[in-house]
Amino acid sequence: MSLDDTLQALLRSYETEGGINHLDGSNLPSDESINRLANEVMHLLFPGFFENQPIAQSDVPAITRSRLRAVHNRLREEVAKSFTFAGPSMCPDPIGRASDVADTVLACLPELRRIVQTDVQAAYAGDPATRHVEEIILAYPCVLVISIQRFAHELYRLGVPLLPRMLTEYAHERTGCDIHPGARIGAHFFIDHCTGVVIGETATIGDHVKIYQGVTLGAKSFEVDNAGNPVKGVKRHPDIGDHVTIYAHATILGGETRIGPHSIVGANVWLLENIPANSIAYYKNESLVVRSRQKKEVAVECRKQDELQAWNWSI
Repeated sequence: MSLDDTLQALLRSYETEGGINHLDGSNLPSDESINRLANEVMHLLFPGFFENQPIAQSDVPAITRSRLRAVHNRLREEVAKSFTFAGPSMCPDPIGRASDVADTVLACLPELRRIVQTDVQAAYAGDPATRHVEEIILAYPCVLVISIQRFAHELYRLGVPLLPRMLTEYAHERTGCDIHPGARIGAHFFIDHCTGVVIGETATIGDHVKIYQGVTLGAKSFEVDNAGNPVKGVKRHPDIGDHVTIYAHATILGGETRIGPHSIVGANVWLLENIPANSIAYYKNESLVVRSRQKKEVAVECRKQDELQAWNWSI
């Protein structure tokens, strides 16, 4: 087959098989633009950490003003594309709605900075291998994936289609950690090593939670309609209480599954059931054991968390 024959066959497939994005249709958000947006958001959350050249304190206001305007313009454009794709029944005025969404989400940045700084604190307190807070921000993949998820979650809450998932997939590609933008995550969240973690859309995670590589917070099963298609928008993923630690490659499934506060889930544990507060779950001779933690263990953990919350640091 000649190159021209291949061209004609490809063009016919575009007509018959679909799967083409073009200006005559509802032009989709740009993958390259979304990746740049994610990068620019990280610059706003951690100013001065990812610059090509060092910046002086006196330059920060001007640089921030310029970057904030650029992010606003990019965000507004990509949100408008997303709403246009969704159609007039969902959003009759995509351009006007996009401007409102961009204003609302960017207004959350100061609060997002406060929250992501608690994540950095948790990483510093939870990993004896690190020596500096700056090392965590520059080199730990959990900072990128959690920060971008928190930003994408604000877009998700406002009903923006496509864009939130594209943002978290940028972080997924960079880190190997897949957190759906719908997941609700508390403060002081740390993912040690990060790779292979999967957190589903309807999962909730409390404050001061630490998880290790390979952990899955997933769906046990999902409802289907009469045509056999998955029913959207139902609770499918577990809830994790405050001060929980989940060790490597544990799998916790189901929308009704609850892990109580101050509990520990051991490595490689497979859970489809609730775990009471102050418990530890682990395997012994291939049998799942769930027992109460010692009061002394919990008291030591609480004291360490109190010390962490009292610790101040600044960027």
